[in-house]
Amino acid sequence: MRSRFLVLLLFGASLVAGRAVAAPSTGLPPSFILVLSDDQSWVGTSQEMIPGRPETASDYHRTPQLERLAARGMLFTDGYAPAPYCCPTRRSLQVSQTPARHEYQVDRKGWTDVYRRQLNIPRMLKAADARYRTAHLGKWDHRYDGISPADQGYDVSDGVTSNATGGGRDAGGGTERSDPKLIHSLTERAGAFLAEQAREQRPFYLQVSHYAVHLQIQHTREALAKVQGRPIGRKHNLAEFAAMTEDLDAGLGRLMEKVKQLGLENRTYVIFMSDNGGRPTLPGAVDRGLGLNHPLRAGKGTVYEGGIRVPFIVMGPGIKPGSVSRVPVTGLDLLPTMADLAGYREPLPPTVDGGSLREVWHNGGVGEVRRARPYLLFHQAIDRRAQTAVRSGDFKLVKNWTTGQVELFDLSKDLSEANDLAKVLPAKTDELHRLASAFIAEVKAETRQLGKLKED
Repeated sequence: MRSRFLVLLLFGASLVAGRAVAAPSTGLPPSFILVLSDDQSWVGTSQEMIPGRPETASDYHRTPQLERLAARGMLFTDGYAPAPYCCPTRRSLQVSQTPARHEYQVDRKGWTDVYRRQLNIPRMLKAADARYRTAHLGKWDHRYDGISPADQGYDVSDGVTSNATGGGRDAGGGTERSDPKLIHSLTERAGAFLAEQAREQRPFYLQVSHYAVHLQIQHTREALAKVQGRPIGRKHNLAEFAAMTEDLDAGLGRLMEKVKQLGLENRTYVIFMSDNGGRPTLPGAVDRGLGLNHPLRAGKGTVYEGGIRVPFIVMGPGIKPGSVSRVPVTGLDLLPTMADLAGYREPLPPTVDGGSLREVWHNGGVGEVRRARPYLLFHQAIDRRAQTAVRSGDFKLVKNWTTGQVELFDLSKDLSEANDLAKVLPAKTDELHRLASAFIAEVKAETRQLGKLKED
């Protein structure tokens, strides 16, 4: 009886806020791997994002490794990227801040100096435990101010990389490559980093930021041959894009196998998500009556669900295999979650917009995410369409700052955002509009589109 009491006592102690969750038998705080895909639609894989609803998966692409990850971990039906574009999401992930605070701030230039000093993932983990090693491999894409991963505290990185690094400009010679979008070489280097940390018994953070499935399209010969042997779908029918998707999935499988071979599964959290929603069009795709992101509205570049809702799957210690969570989560939640699990003892900065997912991860997908503000906000302007979206509970408000149009949707009944309730529910519309306007004013975000839209 006494031994059982001691076990329970020790288990409870491991859950105390501000204390790291030590891995079984190693005494090390947990490690983290973030696999970030590029431009991958919420419905761009064969994993049903809402189990039991086939329309929430691709009708052509096959991603067995992502399905396997979901079966071994937790699938979030309502996972969001911080932004509907690459660069703002990538900055936001590092510091847990909505782009309204940085990329689209009135003083965007001045914010760069702040960004260089802010608490971010590498600095936070090293402050929690000096043994942490951090690596960023693949697409960095911070663009206009030249900040590198090394500037931000990463021990290992590929430097200042962009779409072009991974074949974002058509180099000619068709779409077939032996190392499409550098998927193979990225995975190999990620494996080498993992092997080094396993050998040295260090906790780590590894971010593998893939260039796939961003245009230009690249794929292996083998993947294309496999894809061409199956019927095309109404939603997805471009064989080359499907092949690139399957090459990316194969890379995920090899990485997960490396984690297993090195014995890291019991102390490592693996997070998979996309940097934004899928493109609304693809060169060469045939319109067969369904949009590429169906049943979601629109796609990359907008704050409708097609632009910001993304695949979001987590596997790791304490996460129930095959679990499904309907709690809305965002990439902004990753830094606070890691801080919670790694034992970071200082209060997080008041500018952090995410909250810890620890309770949800360790409670079968059920729980509350405590953020500074009890809603999710998405915003863009300047060289993007000036839009803001606020999600509070099941309701979501979208504002077009150029036209002044305000729309309200109930996502629990209207995933496609087809039924505008702004005039039907004026009180709820006013409530969310006030939240959005107050936040935008507080952080001094720009609300104008200035000049020509930037292509991405």
